[in-house]
Amino acid sequence: MPDVAIVAITDICAEAQDRFSRLCVEAGASKPVSFGDMRSLLRGFGNEIDAVYLATPHAFHARDAIIVVDAGIDLLIEKPMVTSVAEALELAGVCRRTGSTVVVAYQGGLSPLVHDLKSRSAAGEFGELLGVSGSIWENWDSLYAGQWKQESEVSGGGFMFDTGAHLMSTVLTIADSDFSCVAAFMDRRGLKVDVVTAVAARLSSGPLVTMHAVGAAPFACASNISFYFTAATVHVDAWGRWREIVTADGAIERDETEVIDNPLRAFMAIRDGRMTNHSSVEDGLRLAGLWDAIKASAAKDGERVLIEKQTL
Repeated sequence: MPDVAIVAITDICAEAQDRFSRLCVEAGASKPVSFGDMRSLLRGFGNEIDAVYLATPHAFHARDAIIVVDAGIDLLIEKPMVTSVAEALELAGVCRRTGSTVVVAYQGGLSPLVHDLKSRSAAGEFGELLGVSGSIWENWDSLYAGQWKQESEVSGGGFMFDTGAHLMSTVLTIADSDFSCVAAFMDRRGLKVDVVTAVAARLSSGPLVTMHAVGAAPFACASNISFYFTAATVHVDAWGRWREIVTADGAIERDETEVIDNPLRAFMAIRDGRMTNHSSVEDGLRLAGLWDAIKASAAKDGERVLIEKQTL
């Protein structure tokens, strides 16, 4: 992207910094300056950067995001935003104080197809929402074997919280509602984190929702989410790459879009005021509340957990 310059990087691994620096140079860009930690980077370049892209393991998101936002710098943060409601509320408080723009890098939350579905649903085009059924799958257990994503201390959860966060985010975006209660089951399949998760829940607006995440599938990652309305059925990919609308008369409207580079382009458009932030701290708080409830229910073998509505 000619309108983006990467001027500084930080990583705890020197080899990773060197590898990324080489990628920048090989792409014809300048070599970014390397720092050992986030605070050092901001001390060295805080007055020269417009924004930070944060892609650390999940458990460090809140800590590092707060450092960035506290400095008054805009932030594009990898999903999921944080690992708990407490972290989301702390980050939200700092955002209110500094006014920094924060965008969570969900392809689905930033997909034009998903935004269009959200607005058409809110306008009543599809009728009343009755229920939602979503599934997501990946050969996640073997693909990330031995990596940090399967270490609970740094991942904050397993497959449901990692790849499954795309599923949860897209459901929350289109339904545009908090959840009121959740019942969940998890199977770790010998790992330290969940690999297979099943969730039954109710939205605060009334519709029932089921979500199923299978991280031991024999195939590469894919998903399918169905929204059942009184006047149409809507199918969409968790990343917002495609959507299909089937109306009562059998007509089918299908669209596809490329979303790989959506987060950064959307982030820039949001900062410039050209786009509404559909993947904000408030959206991250909603997902954190859902994730806290899923963990609590699964720890009690599917016991129903009520979700207290959180406000910023």
